[in-house]
Amino acid sequence: MTETTTHKPPTAHIEGQQHPLKLYFLVWGLLFVLSAFSYFVDYVGLQGLLRWSLIIVFMLLKAGLIVAVFMHIAWERLALTYAILLPPLAVLAFLAIMTFESDYTLATRISVFSGP
Repeated sequence: MTETTTHKPPTAHIEGQQHPLKLYFLVWGLLFVLSAFSYFVDYVGLQGLLRWSLIIVFMLLKAGLIVAVFMHIAWERLALTYAILLPPLAVLAFLAIMTFESDYTLATRISVFSGP
């Protein structure tokens, strides 16, 4: 006895995940608005810590949108996302720790080497 089975021929082109264009246009619009806010900070003439804080916040938001959507990190496995995002976050944490430590070191050197 012979059995005959019908097999589907392999497809030549397997389609990947498609993201709607609306998402890309939305992110593009958000990037445009965040850039406008960043330029507005300079236009208004804010100075000091407030100016730099706002510029850095807008910069980090834009970078996060670009990495999440255009570099497709939002759709990756969680392990890969952690492997990409945790090292820069650790560097920022160590940078904050070193900043506080440098203030302490400077204060100690001034008190010790300032004289009698």
